[in-house]
Amino acid sequence: MSQSEVSLSTSQTAVQQLKSHICQHIIGQEVLVERMLIALLADGHILVEGAPGLAKTRAINVLSKGIEANFHRVQFTPDLLPSDLTGTDIYRPQQGTFEFQKGPLFHNLVLADEINRAPAKVQAALLEAMAERQITVGAASYPLPDLFMVMATQNPLEQEGTYPLPEAQLDRFLLHINIHYPKAQHEKEILTLARAEARGDATQQAGINKITQQTLFNARKEVLDVYMSDELEDYLLQLVLATREPAAYGEDIAGWLQYGASPRASIALDRCARAKAWLQQRDFVTPEDIQDIAFDVLRHRLILSYEAEAEGITADRFIAELIARVAVP
Repeated sequence: MSQSEVSLSTSQTAVQQLKSHICQHIIGQEVLVERMLIALLADGHILVEGAPGLAKTRAINVLSKGIEANFHRVQFTPDLLPSDLTGTDIYRPQQGTFEFQKGPLFHNLVLADEINRAPAKVQAALLEAMAERQITVGAASYPLPDLFMVMATQNPLEQEGTYPLPEAQLDRFLLHINIHYPKAQHEKEILTLARAEARGDATQQAGINKITQQTLFNARKEVLDVYMSDELEDYLLQLVLATREPAAYGEDIAGWLQYGASPRASIALDRCARAKAWLQQRDFVTPEDIQDIAFDVLRHRLILSYEAEAEGITADRFIAELIARVAVP
C-alpha cells in the first residue's frame, strides 16, 4: 500500500468517526451534519436557515468538540458593534502603548447566531473576516487562524427585527442550508437522548478522539484530488451558466431571474461535489453529487425577478428546473 493510500484511509476513517459522533448527538438532521462536514472539507462558511430549536447551535458545538479547535458563539443583536467581533486596541498606561485585544473572530469555529439581526457595519466586519481571512483594526491587519469557519444562523426574513444580508456577503457563504423539523421517530430518539444527557449517562457523555487540524488539512488536499471527468466538469459549468442565460433552456423560465450566480458559485460547486464524493468514500464525482449539492450552493446566489416572486417561484424551484433541463453527460 502506498503512502498516499495510507494517508487517504487515515483521513477518511477519522472524518467518518467524527460524522458518527455528531449523528449520535444531532438526531434527525443528517443533511445539516453532512453539509457542515462538506464545508469543513471545502474550506468554506455556511448559512443555516430554519425555525428555532432545530439544533443549529448544538450542531456546531458538537462539531467543535470532535476537532482540536476552539469554538465561540456570538449572539448578533441590533446594538452589536464591529469591535465586539474583531477586538480592539486597549491602552496600557504602564507601558504607555496600545495592545490589541483579540475578539471572537480569532477562534477556529465561530457561530454567528441570528446574523440578520446585526447592523450593516457588523456585517461588513464579518465579511472581511470571511473573505480575506483577516481583520483590520485601525491601520493594522491581523491574520485569522488557518482553520476558520463561520456558521451563521438566520431567521426567516418575514420575522420582525431582521435585515436582509447584502448580496456580497451572501456570496461569501459556501452553502445556504434550509433545515426542517425532524420526523416523528427522530423526535422520539431526541427525547431519549435529552433524558440521558439530563441524567449524565456516561455512554452519552463519552468523548471522541479529536481530529487534529493537520488531519483536516490533509483531508482537504485529498478532496481536491477526487476525480471529475471533463464532461462532468462541463456539466457543472453549464448549470451555473444557465442561471445567467436561462432563456436558452426555456422561455417560461427566462424572466424568473434578475441576476445569476457568480464564478464563485462554480468554484463552490466543484469543491463541494468533490467533498461529497470523498465523504462517501469514492474517488470520483457523479452527476448526482453535483445535483444534490447544487441547491445549497446556488439558492443564495440567485436574485429572483419581481414577477417570479409575485408568482411564488422560489430559488429552489428554479434550480430544480435547471437540473431537469440541462443535459447530463
